[in-house]
Amino acid sequence: MIFIENEGITDPRINLALEEYALKNFREGQDFLLFYINEPSIIIGRNQNTLEEINHEYVEQNGIHVVRRMSGGGAVYHDLGNLNFSFITDYDMKSLNNFAKFTGPVIKVLRAMGVDAELSGRNDILAEGRKISGNAQYSTTKRMFSHGTLLFDTELGEVANALNVKMSKIQSKGHKSVRSRVANISEFLKEPITTTEFRARLLKGLFDERDDFETYRLTEAEWKGVHELRDQKYGNWDWNYGRSPKFNIQRERRFPVGEIDLRLQVEKGIIEEITIFGDFFGKDPVAELQELLTGIRYDKAAITEALAETEISRFFGDVSKADFIELLYGADEDAGSQ
Repeated sequence: MIFIENEGITDPRINLALEEYALKNFREGQDFLLFYINEPSIIIGRNQNTLEEINHEYVEQNGIHVVRRMSGGGAVYHDLGNLNFSFITDYDMKSLNNFAKFTGPVIKVLRAMGVDAELSGRNDILAEGRKISGNAQYSTTKRMFSHGTLLFDTELGEVANALNVKMSKIQSKGHKSVRSRVANISEFLKEPITTTEFRARLLKGLFDERDDFETYRLTEAEWKGVHELRDQKYGNWDWNYGRSPKFNIQRERRFPVGEIDLRLQVEKGIIEEITIFGDFFGKDPVAELQELLTGIRYDKAAITEALAETEISRFFGDVSKADFIELLYGADEDAGSQ
């Protein structure tokens, strides 16, 4: 088992790129272990509709990263109090979906620290009935990784804020997350320690399980490959948002001029079709506006740019451009803050 040193990087786009780079480029027949801690971010499962998982207004206002990972499962919130681990091994049919094999060593170390941890269901680690870790896997024909989160001292209130979806009436075939009662591992320790100390203890505990542990530091050329993968994929809107499954969305709101009802069909993050209904009175036909928005990314910045030269009042009367964009992409009118 070789431990990959990520050099203290907390950018989730680089850490996920590092994980994939190691999976696809490091030598076969060798097991690797990677630890990483991410800045505030939401990590989206491979088969999820990003907009169904995030409170996009809160995410934008607070500069939270949104990054899609290679593995399936649900969306998770990461911050500097959350430790992530990844076991990278040869592909083995017996190991696929065998979360007990990979979580077992972690659970053993947690129990040695006084945490009554246990694997529950298929892929969660619980302590006293509350979730402290979620796990997922990804495989190629030759290699695979099994990775998980360890909630150590994360801001649990931020988990609720960032994942509290404010846009309803989305219909998609994406795999929707199921929320669980969560807890921090630090709550179960007799003496307080930092996330860094927890990382060191966990690593030492895993080291003690193996005699052949060593640490590997990437070469300059390998880091260049990781950053290229970050740029091409994990830092790319098309991967993080555009890879969402095809979905339909309805947005409606009553203005003084009447009701505006929008129906959208979005595929690969692009507005494939938009139809505008309502009892408003406008000077120009809404077909012109529908045509203008068709083929545009379903993204606030892209929508704003597309409408930069358009006078919205021509279509609806006394409705501002900001209000129309908010209707098209903002939070539901009655969502409120929770």
